[in-house]
Amino acid sequence: MVATTPGYHGHLAAQNAEFRSMVVPPTVLPRFDSPIDPFRISKFLGTETPESFGSTTGKFPEHANNLLGFKFSWSPRGALLSQLNSAQFLSEGKTVEISNKHLMGVAKPYFVLDGYDFVAYPNRNSVPSRDFYNIPEADTVIRGSLRYQGNPAFVKALTDLGWLDTQAKDWLKPGLTWAEVTHKAIGSRDTSESSLIARVKELCRFPNETESDRIIDGLRWIGLFSSEQATVRSGNLLDTLCAQLEKELSYRPGERDLVILQHKFVIEWDGGKRETHISTLELYGDPEGYSAMAKCVGVTCGIAAQLLLDGHQALKTPGVFAPYKKEICDPIRELVEMEGIKMVERIL
Repeated sequence: MVATTPGYHGHLAAQNAEFRSMVVPPTVLPRFDSPIDPFRISKFLGTETPESFGSTTGKFPEHANNLLGFKFSWSPRGALLSQLNSAQFLSEGKTVEISNKHLMGVAKPYFVLDGYDFVAYPNRNSVPSRDFYNIPEADTVIRGSLRYQGNPAFVKALTDLGWLDTQAKDWLKPGLTWAEVTHKAIGSRDTSESSLIARVKELCRFPNETESDRIIDGLRWIGLFSSEQATVRSGNLLDTLCAQLEKELSYRPGERDLVILQHKFVIEWDGGKRETHISTLELYGDPEGYSAMAKCVGVTCGIAAQLLLDGHQALKTPGVFAPYKKEICDPIRELVEMEGIKMVERIL
């Protein structure tokens, strides 16, 4: 038996029947948000189902005190590459597709709670969620990622400049300075800061001078124009950049992270009354203990594992269990809430 935290992707769903016929021991796939989504939806099954469902989530430093608006408690590589995925979602019954090239450009301001300046953009493929959650009447289904305002534009600039390229470069060798690496990467006239900045402006096509100054200041702050020797890693630009980000943007002693998760369900009841049900999680990490992300993922997975070991009735059948059914979600959610990971609900 296994409890692990990847999502319930198509290849696992397709193999589930085979797993069951082979009497594979139960495998549970909890995510830190997943016990919440289906439970909220299951409240309406048998009465009315949501006509739209939206879910946004993000992990941040408590204070956005750098120009990237982000810090890393693990390798920056995965976080940056996640912002290079294409996206699909349902909007008023139509499938909308956004290429990875344009994803950061569609980030829009998104209000969650007072005191935060967030933007949101679509996260990968939301279309199968309508079937996973069994809400066929929903004509709008979208899962999104949250970032502090300004982060997507900065990541887009890094992409435009080639810094998220994973391909090995023959010229990228130890001994180069950061200015020399940037010069080679973007094709500037020379390694002087003025030449580097001129080429950055050509490639990024900033919408205005204010945004140009903000992002160029950030590139300078990271050190990409400096004469210091670069830490070349794996012979590619992304991993070399990550080496620098790990040094400049890691959590310092006393700092804590923040996890925000919000679900919105629009319900139309018999008689035409419409309500928007909003569930919000705001969870801070402990600088002396576990991060908020570690709590959300680790506690959820640990509870699922304990239920498996205890032989919980909902998890006895062989196969792969994803948390999209009430009988699986409820026991996990109840125990997660006892650990202080609880959403606050309101109805508009």
